[in-house]
Amino acid sequence: MINKISKTKYYKYAQDVLSGKVLACKWVKLACQRFLDDLKNDKFYFSTPDANHIIDFFTFLRHIKGQWAGNPIILEPWEEFIVANLFGFKLGKAKNAHRRFRTAFISVGRKNGKSSLLSGIGLYCVWADGEAGAEVYSAATTREQARLIFDIAKEMVRKSDLKNYISIFQYTLVIESTASKFAPLSSDYNSLDGLNISAALVDELHAHKNRGLYDILLTATAARRQPLTISITTAGYDKHSICWEQNRHTEKVLERRYEDDTHFGIVYTLDEKDNWEDSNLWIKANPNLNISVKLDDLQGKGKNAKETPAQLNAFLRKHLNLWTESVTRWISSDKWDVCSLDYTETNLKGRLCYAGLDLSTTTDISALVLLFPPIEEDEKYKILCRFWIPADNIQDRVRKDKVPYDVWARQKYIVTTPGNVIDYSYILKQIDDDAKQFDLREIAFDRWGSTKIMNDLQNMGFEEETVKHAQRHLIDFGQGFASMSAPTKELEKLILSKNIAHNNNPVLTWMISNVAIKQDPAGNVKPDKGASTYRIDGVVALIMAVDRSSRNTNLNSVYDEREMVIL
Repeated sequence: MINKISKTKYYKYAQDVLSGKVLACKWVKLACQRFLDDLKNDKFYFSTPDANHIIDFFTFLRHIKGQWAGNPIILEPWEEFIVANLFGFKLGKAKNAHRRFRTAFISVGRKNGKSSLLSGIGLYCVWADGEAGAEVYSAATTREQARLIFDIAKEMVRKSDLKNYISIFQYTLVIESTASKFAPLSSDYNSLDGLNISAALVDELHAHKNRGLYDILLTATAARRQPLTISITTAGYDKHSICWEQNRHTEKVLERRYEDDTHFGIVYTLDEKDNWEDSNLWIKANPNLNISVKLDDLQGKGKNAKETPAQLNAFLRKHLNLWTESVTRWISSDKWDVCSLDYTETNLKGRLCYAGLDLSTTTDISALVLLFPPIEEDEKYKILCRFWIPADNIQDRVRKDKVPYDVWARQKYIVTTPGNVIDYSYILKQIDDDAKQFDLREIAFDRWGSTKIMNDLQNMGFEEETVKHAQRHLIDFGQGFASMSAPTKELEKLILSKNIAHNNNPVLTWMISNVAIKQDPAGNVKPDKGASTYRIDGVVALIMAVDRSSRNTNLNSVYDEREMVIL
């Protein structure tokens, strides 16, 4: 058997990985070693003709996008290795033995041709796999994502001779002669009952919030003689997810710590001790480097990730295929320090400003942050901060947090209020003084726990947002992704572009250093109080002030006019 396949690209690929000729991570090496070992294992039969059959099948398909559009699909050695494993190995020695692998987990960085590979496998399973009444589904959490694989497959049919045999409908590919079909499927599908799946193609498994759809797919393959469920994904951050579960299962199988002869897995990523900044190592996560993945483009993204901390985790997950935490440390001290500027409250007297108010009672610091938009073309936004904590527990907090609240209080950067809870009358007095000294138009606040002080502010002349012609407004500001994401990204951009200035308030500087950013699957971000070290109340207030200033000092929203940081 070895002699028959020794000249194939997939066999040579395995040898090149293990010899070091092809740079690869631990998991790819283990997958290659497993392949070579199993060729000699009496439990399995490897059919070179079957492996070569699907590889040849791809040449009948055409690339549908980019520089190779219209050209035959020639699989790269690493891709040949995957499909040869999946379709070459049989359980048992008989020629009619069933395929060995029932499930597959393939983890690789973005832009490495995952979608085209998965689409081609799907077409093979519905057309050339010898399965009567085949039912092949591309599956994802949303219809749009599920259709991505299907739509690529549909275009592949249109651009090949398969169009003479496969009927193309909007949401289905049908082969009438074998009663077979290929369709997209998602968790919001009308009904998942009655499925008899021969092959399931699960795209971006890391985006699955639970295992519900995956389990349904596995259950629906039970009646087939040699079903196949393939998951292709990049790394994620939720280590309670089905994706992390499958990733860990793959690692255990590859390390021979768990025996599962029906599961194929391969993970393209950096090794544990690798320096992620070393672009010479990036090929480990990007086997299509300098083919579909361009090194200069990846280097540009890596540079931005290094300079823009909020992008770092996203870069590590998407392009280096590294699992990360859900949060990202935000602004580095050097980026914040260069935004310092010597100015006083007197310099800002009478100026237009917008405020964010983050209230607390005992454990947090109450913060009022005023933001002054520029009035000259080359001027920066300017920040003024007010902070309050209860006087009675300040020493306990100094010992517990190891933060010099007492020093900051003596320096008048923090106001202490009598008792063990913050006395809101001090905050009201400060807001009243600020409204007299500056042109304070709006105060954004989180309504939770703020009813009393908001009523008091209304008595001072501040009106709710619905009162259109009022001179001053109170803005109820949500703390979720929907409200916080855009101004968080905008503040980051202002800092990194040095278009905002602070007057070295040590409390705000400390809070900036504490901030961790949380990101949802859609790329929205917000400060994460739970994951941040110590207090970030002033930063939350500043973000709210940025939002109100941006919405009111430009004809159009600044979020539309400026290029936002996209994670």
